[in-house]
Amino acid sequence: MAISARVALTTTALAFSAALVLAGCSSGDSSQSSGAASASTTKAASGTQVTVTETEYALKLSQSSFTPGTYTFTADNAGKVTHALEIDGPGVSDVKTKNLGGGQQAALTVTLKKGTYELYCPVDGHKGLGMDQHITVP
Repeated sequence: MAISARVALTTTALAFSAALVLAGCSSGDSSQSSGAASASTTKAASGTQVTVTETEYALKLSQSSFTPGTYTFTADNAGKVTHALEIDGPGVSDVKTKNLGGGQQAALTVTLKKGTYELYCPVDGHKGLGMDQHITVP
């Protein structure tokens, strides 16, 4: 093999390797907003676990009383159409799951302080159809 062919093959191999490394470093989830430092989407649940069952067109929480602290809200789409979950309140804004098809789940971990929080489905029109809950942390 000629030296120029070896150099070309090595350069191609290095470029391909660099492209693989860069692809591995990219973030795959752009649905999570970075609006609040106290909230994140998580796979490993932490804090008090609360299931938010989403159907057409209602939200049902597995508990109704809350105290200040860390909570993981698991959105469980028990419906047939696409839903999501968004939480807004003191120190928590624009924190939401990705859109979930029927049977899918996603979790949000937030730190709740004293105040009122709104949990709702941000999919177009769903909030107005009844997918809206308010919780109060005394």
